[in-house]
Amino acid sequence: MAKTMKFIALTTALMTIIFALLYKFTDRDILLTFAITFGTIAYHFIMRLIIGGIIDLIMKNKADYTKRWYRVGETEMKFYKKIGVKKWKNKMPTYNNDFFDTNKHSWDEIIGAMCQSELVHEIIIVFSFLPIIATVWFGAFWVFVITSVCAAIYDMIFVFMQRFNRSRILKMKTKLK
Repeated sequence: MAKTMKFIALTTALMTIIFALLYKFTDRDILLTFAITFGTIAYHFIMRLIIGGIIDLIMKNKADYTKRWYRVGETEMKFYKKIGVKKWKNKMPTYNNDFFDTNKHSWDEIIGAMCQSELVHEIIIVFSFLPIIATVWFGAFWVFVITSVCAAIYDMIFVFMQRFNRSRILKMKTKLK
């Protein structure tokens, strides 16, 4: 998934530049629309890569899962069961499967990586709303709001998965002791 994300980020950034240049020389509105569309997509992918990279440099998959922020309560688990996280979680992509490989990492390391992944997605949710600022220059307020909300919801799904899985792994780890 890492290669795919980097490819999409690079491709959409290049398409943004191409369409912006074409618009500049032709002044055709459809080209500006394409530049904005590809620019928004590029932003979301590049932002995810940058935030993930920064958090990885800082935390190195060693988040302290005992901190209050990472605790999952019974009510929260009931919610995850109600929305069926267990049924669809394995259908979602993983940026780097190696972080969660039990042959390469201890349960504590995997749980730390899960906490870090959760935090990355939570920060991304906040940054998903920055493109709304572009309405100052381009208008189309609702287009930017809708794409930002959709991006935030997408990342919230990963937060749910990490919290659901971590709670289950912590229970399993406790039983193994």
